Amino acid sequence: MTTAMVIGANGGIGAALVAALAASGRYDHVIAAARREPVTLPAGVTYAPIDIADPASIEAAATAIDAPLTRVIVATGILHDEGGGPERSLRDLDADRLAHLFAINTIGPALVLKHFAPLLARDTPAAIACISARVGSISDNRLGGWYGYRASKAALNQIVRTAAIELARSRPQAVCVALHPGTVDTGLSKPFQRGVPAGKLFTPEHSAERLLAVLDALTPVQNGRIFAWDGAEIAP
Repeated sequence: MTTAMVIGANGGIGAALVAALAASGRYDHVIAAARREPVTLPAGVTYAPIDIADPASIEAAATAIDAPLTRVIVATGILHDEGGGPERSLRDLDADRLAHLFAINTIGPALVLKHFAPLLARDTPAAIACISARVGSISDNRLGGWYGYRASKAALNQIVRTAAIELARSRPQAVCVALHPGTVDTGLSKPFQRGVPAGKLFTPEHSAERLLAVLDALTPVQNGRIFAWDGAEIAP
């Protein structure tokens, strides 16, 4: 039995990942997890309730899994909350908004790793991945700004790296990585698409296809790293 799960299945990238996994024919079972059940689900896909901001819902969803998982992808995330756009300077920092960004971008995925990494198949290749962002790279930060988003994604990358080290001890054939999907034409990126170079604004379907191809090509040697949609490794 091969089972794949996408958490954040109502988002643009998440929905595209669910569709691509279902269409691949490689999985006996695909689970779409989100706060609300998607209006439509591909044939053979089942729904699981998860609110990434609710630790109890993450634990409950993991408890309901009754078969080893082959793929788990956390496709949740926010760039900013309703209080305003990404911070452009230190004077824009707000404690509540920072806490909200970390709750969604870092703490929720960390708890998914806590509860779902132990459910990965033990004796066959498996993967668990979190959608991150290039701007979470500390060494690649040359423009500044976007404090909360950058910091919460950098923290996520560290969580992934640390979890990968632990996971390798019990599941040597598994990989745990962070993935950068590129700039994808979704509601998250909509206000910031003006300066995107031609050909670099991806549809969710294209991004999902590329992310799955990258994930499928990884081996345990690459465990704990950050990879972009084109397979290039991103420095921490």
